Amino acid sequence: MDLSPAEVRYQCRQGTFHFPTPGIASGFLQANLVILPKKMAFDFLVFCTRNPKPCPLLDVTEVGNPEPEIVASGADLRTDLPRYHIFRHGELQQEVADISHIWQDDFVGFLVGCSFSFEAALMDAGIPVRHLQEGKNVPMYKTNIACKTAGDFSAPMVVSMRPLSPSDVIRAVQITSRFSKAHGTPIHFGSPEEIGITNLDAPDFGEAVTIAEGEIPVFWACGVTTQIAILQAKPEIAITHAPGYMFVTDVKDDYFTW
Repeated sequence: MDLSPAEVRYQCRQGTFHFPTPGIASGFLQANLVILPKKMAFDFLVFCTRNPKPCPLLDVTEVGNPEPEIVASGADLRTDLPRYHIFRHGELQQEVADISHIWQDDFVGFLVGCSFSFEAALMDAGIPVRHLQEGKNVPMYKTNIACKTAGDFSAPMVVSMRPLSPSDVIRAVQITSRFSKAHGTPIHFGSPEEIGITNLDAPDFGEAVTIAEGEIPVFWACGVTTQIAILQAKPEIAITHAPGYMFVTDVKDDYFTW
């Protein structure tokens, strides 16, 4: 689907875009979303700072302002994502397409980098991205890797997985090393049991994909880690994107590369 970031956000705002965003607006950074009351925002900011691999910050809004001025001036975090999750006291209560009706004047929005942002670079290098080939949401798994805590926020790291041939693994490490704001290099490849994953056919989020004979599962840190942190912290209210249904920014995906 060849849409600009502004077109994706407009269609979300109009209620006509309800799809996972892998492969959408290729060439532009996508972002995980977390919205919290101001009283919990500082601890969450510290959590992200202490865990930059799964939680690379792209933008933080002013209190009560739904506009992410740095990465998408004029956008509205209340309407411009395909799907949102609403948590209350650490429990998922609803999945909705618009959060205008529950927006609060004390809300702070956080946008965290997403691995969808480096997939165009992988494909440009001839490296297949299986979930895009199969028209699926990327598979995501909880691991046994503990993040550093901050206040009430703690979590095991969540990872996304892409199966690759051994030669493509080497090239994928080289390519994604440039994308520090989109999780950068993989955190693990090979045996999933070593990081606490027992069944690749049963992801905790997203959808399972085919792993061909001779391919190696490759795992990148994932921003859905922030949602696990919210479950642990149990804030009175928190809002996130639905996993795989990201915020599309106006920032080119190579803006933060080196």
